[in-house]
Amino acid sequence: MALNKVISMDDAVAKIKSGDTVMIGGFGVVGTPHKLVDALLASDIKDITLICNDTAWEDKGLGRLITNNRCKKVIASHIGTNKQTGAKMNAGELEVELVPQGTLAERIRAAAYGLGGVLTQTGLGTAVEEGKDKIEIDGKEYLLEKPLHADVALVFGAVADASGNMSYIGAAANFNNVMAGAAKITIAEAGELMPIGGMNPNQVATPGIFIDYVVKGAVHG
Repeated sequence: MALNKVISMDDAVAKIKSGDTVMIGGFGVVGTPHKLVDALLASDIKDITLICNDTAWEDKGLGRLITNNRCKKVIASHIGTNKQTGAKMNAGELEVELVPQGTLAERIRAAAYGLGGVLTQTGLGTAVEEGKDKIEIDGKEYLLEKPLHADVALVFGAVADASGNMSYIGAAANFNNVMAGAAKITIAEAGELMPIGGMNPNQVATPGIFIDYVVKGAVHG
């Protein structure tokens, strides 16, 4: 019999500690696990290293974690829509590591798939290459980009069953799918929560083996 992984929001947040590295899915606010972010903000968790595609807006999505001073570092591909991120970075209050979006996705994927890293020419000759190893293959030079692991990943699926099988609506899959395998603990927020066996197997995009816990969340894209 499949394992029931459904827990309360309070129990989910209790699995996150101050100082943890936390991946959060989403692109802007699309595919963000909003209820889990709300619960994080309601807790006293701080000093997070946040791995995300972008820092959304000051008052929307995971950007509120920046505004409310919950993060000590951000690893993201874009911060321009959240003025607080740039302001805190320039004031020395927040460390920011900018990673090209494709490289960010592949570094997370490398962690999820147990790879030692990925090779890319993106960033050669720029500040991106600073401190990184270079490898030459067939006369071409590449940067070695190492995996990005996390203590906890918070992801969102439009539909999930109680054993963690998930599906998405359109672009809301974004970083959620790959992040699900790249952390020690993955907590999935489900817009619609179904019983075990209630999902059509052909609709499953993220198998439950990658999900440790499931919480009921808000219905959105």
